[in-house]
Amino acid sequence: MNDKQKKPQKLKARLPRGFVDRTADDIRAVNEMTAKIREVYEHYGFDPVETPLFEYTDALGKFLPDSDRPNEGVFSLQDDDEQWMSLRYDLTAPLARHVAENFNEIQLPYRTYRAGYVFRNEKPGPGRFRQFMQFDADTVGAPGVQADAEMCMMMADTLEALGIKRGDYVIRVNNRKVLDGVLEAIGLGGGDKAGQRLNVLRAIDKLDKFGPEGVSLLLGPGRKDESGDFTKGAGLNQEQIDKVLFFVGIKDYAESAARLAGLVAGTSRGGEGVEELNFIGALVTSAGYGSDRIKIDPSVVRGLEYYTGPVYEAELLFDVTNEKGDKVVFGSVGGGGRYDGLVSRFMGQPVPATGFSIGVSRLMTALKNLGKLGASEVIEPVLVTVMDGDVEAMGRYQKMTQQLRAAGIRAEMFQGNWKKFGNQLKYADRRGCPIAIIQGGDERAEGVVQIKDLIEGKRLSGEIEDNASWREARVAQETVMEADLVAKVREILAAQAEDRKRAGGDV
Repeated sequence: MNDKQKKPQKLKARLPRGFVDRTADDIRAVNEMTAKIREVYEHYGFDPVETPLFEYTDALGKFLPDSDRPNEGVFSLQDDDEQWMSLRYDLTAPLARHVAENFNEIQLPYRTYRAGYVFRNEKPGPGRFRQFMQFDADTVGAPGVQADAEMCMMMADTLEALGIKRGDYVIRVNNRKVLDGVLEAIGLGGGDKAGQRLNVLRAIDKLDKFGPEGVSLLLGPGRKDESGDFTKGAGLNQEQIDKVLFFVGIKDYAESAARLAGLVAGTSRGGEGVEELNFIGALVTSAGYGSDRIKIDPSVVRGLEYYTGPVYEAELLFDVTNEKGDKVVFGSVGGGGRYDGLVSRFMGQPVPATGFSIGVSRLMTALKNLGKLGASEVIEPVLVTVMDGDVEAMGRYQKMTQQLRAAGIRAEMFQGNWKKFGNQLKYADRRGCPIAIIQGGDERAEGVVQIKDLIEGKRLSGEIEDNASWREARVAQETVMEADLVAKVREILAAQAEDRKRAGGDV
């Protein structure tokens, strides 16, 4: 009998599909971006709120009563009281629950913003993740469309605060009521036409992808793609198709408003929707937001069964190169609209609400394409090296480190194997440390330190022609009194910063 125990199998490190690890650069880029977004929201008078990652599944509107495990689109688990909980699918449904649960304490209109991760239990793919960040702003308890107009203006201001110039973005605005009026006008009103209406909405949503001809096929008999796959159409006749295509094809709203009003005249919601669009257009124009920034655009279709009034979308208009090497317009980075029914689910009474959501990861990609993100300097720490390991020496090294930190300078004392000094400088080089502080026994006895400029020799400044003039301009290593440590480090860091500015052509 072999008593020898089997060697335990090594655990394989693996990342779950659809999830990503975030690097320091990514985290700093997100922090930089969200800080600018937050500043705009605060200026508009919005306050932060935070809801938990988990909500009861029925509160998210995703509960499936015919399923043993309600995980359609969401990640769910059953609590010990047998109630199903799910990771939040978006940030809006949790806000609706929060408002309903605290309705008597909340001051209406309730103007709030929040950022956080949301989770989708869907098949991951390129650029499609199961966990991603959203940044939302909402106004609850404001029935007038002036609240929707303000949301559109805040979206425009947010994009400009992030460095996206006018002409590179547009906030497109539509109204679900107008769309409902068009559908009613072509004979698709009533509960028995709900399925056909949904097919029409899905076809309209493909306008950017397939163009008017492709949408016409999807509205009518159906469309066969290049691979031969056939998508069944909505079954409209040509007159119905023409009216829908007129609506979504409006380029100049002012020129088409009268005809659109005529198309939806006599419908229960269409006329009201046109009036609301006109009101929003007048408000944003009065506030100085022209159609180059906020544009009435009937082709916008968002939230097929979600929104009840105005809908809006932030679209970036500049070109980027996709995975196939083709030039394409970057497209949507966020949007929202009026959702008067969501809070009402909990309250049993009407509670108007409107808001929008920014896709943080997608917007961050756009800003990187424009060179507007990740360019801010994060200086790596000054490294205090360790030459001796006795208590007195370690204490002095730690004191130097704390003095630098107290002066607002990022610093660290080397924490690895200090006995191989060369490894400390290799660590500093790999880390990108700008300066190394060195003090051996002789320096300690004299009360001095050596300060090594680790950027010396990298010729960051275009004004310096050769290595000789560089070395004259910047001494690689200096010895200073301990009392002058902080002042000298500041001086060297300032010189390095000036070199970076010259190299970047900023001065």
